[in-house]
Amino acid sequence: MTDHERCKDEGDGALAIGDLEGAARLYRQSVESDPGYADGWHALGMVLLKRGMTGEAVAAARRAAELSPDDAMAWTSLSIALARANRIAEAEAAAAKARVISWGGKADAIPDAGAGLS
Repeated sequence: MTDHERCKDEGDGALAIGDLEGAARLYRQSVESDPGYADGWHALGMVLLKRGMTGEAVAAARRAAELSPDDAMAWTSLSIALARANRIAEAEAAAAKARVISWGGKADAIPDAGAGLS
């Protein structure tokens, strides 16, 4: 198991017992160890959202979607984070990408509605 996977797994354990701060710290270590680790970015985004850190959550969720552009869950999570940030047009665009992917399409089939979506 790589260091970034170990940190992610330990973060999952912290999250499971309700230690959001510990989970966020471990997920950050995971993506610092491997900045291209989409699962680490996804987990970090979701725990930051749970902690009310919406701006950081959007950035982390966006990075996960960039790294895994054909992962419907990454786009769904980005949509949720954007909606919480009251960035509705971008949230709807991310949700549309998630739907297209879940139907077997590709994310790039849907044009971006807001700045920063890929």
